[in-house]
This record gives sequence, structure tokens and C-alpha cells, in this order.
Amino acid sequence: MKVFAVSDLHLSGLTDKPMDVFGPGWEGHFKKIKADWESKVQDEDIVLIGGDTSWGMYLEEGAYDLKALAPLKGRKVFIRGNHDYWWNGISRVRAAAPDETFHFLQNDCVKLGKYVILGSRGWTCPGSADFTEHDMSLYLREGERFRLCFQQVKKVREEGDVLIALIHYPPFNVKLEDTLFTQLFEENGVDTVVFGHLHGAGYFPLKSEKRGITYYLTSCDKLHFTLTQIY
Repeated sequence: MKVFAVSDLHLSGLTDKPMDVFGPGWEGHFKKIKADWESKVQDEDIVLIGGDTSWGMYLEEGAYDLKALAPLKGRKVFIRGNHDYWWNGISRVRAAAPDETFHFLQNDCVKLGKYVILGSRGWTCPGSADFTEHDMSLYLREGERFRLCFQQVKKVREEGDVLIALIHYPPFNVKLEDTLFTQLFEENGVDTVVFGHLHGAGYFPLKSEKRGITYYLTSCDKLHFTLTQIY
């Protein structure tokens, strides 16, 4: 069983938001992702999708884009990104899953083999260029959501399990300074963190380590529209 990750697919099957407006590299981006996915992933593998899956505003639009992922192998684990407006009510989202290989996280976790996966959207962190006093309440609220996740982790995690945290926003700034998120990850024994959200040419390490935890940036354009292998 292998574990792969990718984020920020920004699918737009029922919406008029082609990603190539952000540059020629995005042209046919989902075809590139699918080709790489099909070359790597087997049925027993896990694919972590770190938010911003669909541009859809409504559930039926998001569900349409989920169906585009259904033929692809592997067990797919999702969190909500800041653009996933279609994700409105976890029960409705789970009911819209194309099949049993789709798992959606919200204030909880899922255990697949020896891997326990938890996740939440997160928020921009203090020390980031775009952080203002108005962001503090959302930052703290997302910390509480991760605390709820870890309460569920304690119910299912066994000795030898690997704990993976999914968060859409970077859990720290470009200097990798401590945040509420990194503190929670360290206190609860997280092994690996996967995040996305970032696009464009700005520098941010694709892989970094902080106090024994490995962090992966998996925005699809940063990975040249491929999946990265975590385990």
C-alpha cells in the first residue's frame, strides 16, 4: 500500500473557470494529472487530496467533478479548501460520493490500513504576508477543529500506525516558524503533514522537516501536475 498526495485540482466540469487563464502551463492540467495518476496508483493505494478540488459553487457541480475522479484507482481522501464552496454540509457531501473509495474529512479522521488520516482547512498563519488581525478568529477556530480531529484519532490509532495530517493552507509561514497548527501536530504525534493552496512562482519548500515531522507542499502546479509519493 502506497500513499500519494496532490491538491488544488480546481476542476470545472460544470463551471466556466478554465485554469489556463493563470498561464499556459495549466492547459489540459487534469489530463496531465490523470495520466500520472494512472501510471502510479493501484487499487489498494491511498491518494490524499488537500482541498480546492472543484470550482463548483453548488453541491451538484462539485459532485460532477468528483465523478471525474471515480474511474481512477486508489482510495481518495479529501479535505475542504478555501474555494470548495460546493462543500456545504458533510452529510450531503458524503452522500454525493461516487463510490466507497471516496472519504471526506471534517472534524474527524479515517483509518486505512496502518494509516490514520485527519484533516481540516486551516487558515493563513501569523507571520504570513497576508495575515491581519481579522484572520485571528478563523485561525483559532481551525485550531479547535484540529483538536476535534485528534479526539477522534485517539479512538482508532494503534501502536505502529502512521498519523498523517491534511491541511489546505500552509501550516506555517515561509520561515517555517511555530504556529498553533505545528504545535498541535507535535503534541499529538503526527508523522507527516500534507498541504496545498500555494500557486505561482513564489518560493516555498516542496518538502521540509520540523521537529521530526515531514511537511509536503502538494499544489498540483508546483508538482508539474503529478502526484507526489508520501509513503
